[in-house]
Amino acid sequence: MVRPEAPEDEPASRPPRRPGLRWIALVVVLLALAYAILQAVNALPHWLDPFGEKTKDRSGPAVLRSIQNLSRYEAATGDFQVIVDLEKDARFLPGAIRGQRTLFVGSGSVDAYVDFSGLSKGAVTTDKDRTSVTIRLPHARLEKTNLDPKRSYVFAQQRGLFDRIGQFFSSNPNQQQQLNVLAAQKIQDAANASGLAERADTNTKQMITNLLRGLGFKTVTVTYATAP
Repeated sequence: MVRPEAPEDEPASRPPRRPGLRWIALVVVLLALAYAILQAVNALPHWLDPFGEKTKDRSGPAVLRSIQNLSRYEAATGDFQVIVDLEKDARFLPGAIRGQRTLFVGSGSVDAYVDFSGLSKGAVTTDKDRTSVTIRLPHARLEKTNLDPKRSYVFAQQRGLFDRIGQFFSSNPNQQQQLNVLAAQKIQDAANASGLAERADTNTKQMITNLLRGLGFKTVTVTYATAP
């Protein structure tokens, strides 16, 4: 007697596949792998780094464009140092993914000078006996900041993952220029508030007084033509 076959079990219902999750997981794995590669390359010695850079100076000779005659007295110099804290963030992304923060130490100097080229004929007057002299000078001015590249450097830098990958494949000279501009501006502001110009006025007055007394004048009076 033939027994009837038992009905096959119906396949259990499976949840619908979500291909989007697989792509997200793949992207996360690739990002983690790229981050690990960047860390490994940065830790390699220079001679083992397959992406290492070799610097060659192919610059041409300097070209003289102009010569100017100077008629001024460098009366004082101020040396300054500033720390620039520059942070860049991206909307809707955490700093670990996209963002950058840089601490830059900027060192430079600012010169204070008195320009004698604009002195008029009546700026120097003497008495009949030529024992007393009065000289009217302009106030000292400040030169633009002279940023020292040898003493200016990036102290610390934090970068998100995307920024590390982008910087690995390309350089960003605009960022260095922005750091230099910010550091120079902050140093210039500090020089304006430091009393450097006033110190230059005092030094110039002392220099002029000693010079004219050495020429035989017993009384030397130094005044200023314009307000600082």
